[in-house]
Amino acid sequence: MQKIQRNSWQKYGPYLIAIVIALIFIWAFTGIPLSTVKPQAVSVTKSIIHGLFHPEWSYVYTGDGEDLVSALIETLAIAFLGTFISAVLTLPFAFLAARTKKGFFTPRSTIGKVILTIIRVFPEIVLAIMFIKAVGPGAYAGVLAVSIHSIGMLGKLFSEAIENIDRGPNEAIIAAGGSTLDGLTLATIPAVMPEFMNYTLYRFEIAVRSAAILGIVGAGGIGAPLIFTLQTRQWPKVGIILLGIIVMVTVIDFLSGQLRKRLV
Repeated sequence: MQKIQRNSWQKYGPYLIAIVIALIFIWAFTGIPLSTVKPQAVSVTKSIIHGLFHPEWSYVYTGDGEDLVSALIETLAIAFLGTFISAVLTLPFAFLAARTKKGFFTPRSTIGKVILTIIRVFPEIVLAIMFIKAVGPGAYAGVLAVSIHSIGMLGKLFSEAIENIDRGPNEAIIAAGGSTLDGLTLATIPAVMPEFMNYTLYRFEIAVRSAAILGIVGAGGIGAPLIFTLQTRQWPKVGIILLGIIVMVTVIDFLSGQLRKRLV
């Protein structure tokens, strides 16, 4: 009897779950106030779709520094420089937050983890707005926002990599008469460096996407022309900008993935 019930659930269970999910979605959409939809919504939607599938190819490169290629290069520069700065500044925070001794509570590690958590609390878009008020709009504010936020993210990953390494080589160096610095430079850092590089490349992939958005608030990159073309409803230009972002992110993901495969 139990076997028959089990077979019936395996046969009809997925369909029942799909029906329940569909009913939940239908119930959710019935609460949308359709009266707020503007009469020109259909024509605007058609214009958006037409512009996305008929991009303005002349915007790709114009030679005046205000084209798609220049904006994409600036976006990559913001992501690369922000990731590089954060990878360097993260190292002391990572070693501070790493729990290398047994025990649930260690003051040094706890302080480091709290600092990294506080840094991660602020989204990049919020940091960008803050830095724009401090240094003015442009790529400089974007680099600062990406680098500061990435410290919190990379610090957590780096500290976990330090915690998971084999402590045997480090202890052997110290037992043979070496100093703590010798153990750090000869055993710990060589052991964690591949993981550090792997996490840094992964963070660079995320930073490219973030840098493409930060321009919306004036922190440089491709986001600035994107929000301008959206506001002025230049849909063909929006289409070519989105296409450029897709190509850039795809290429970066592919190259970064190949490099990470060689490191692991």
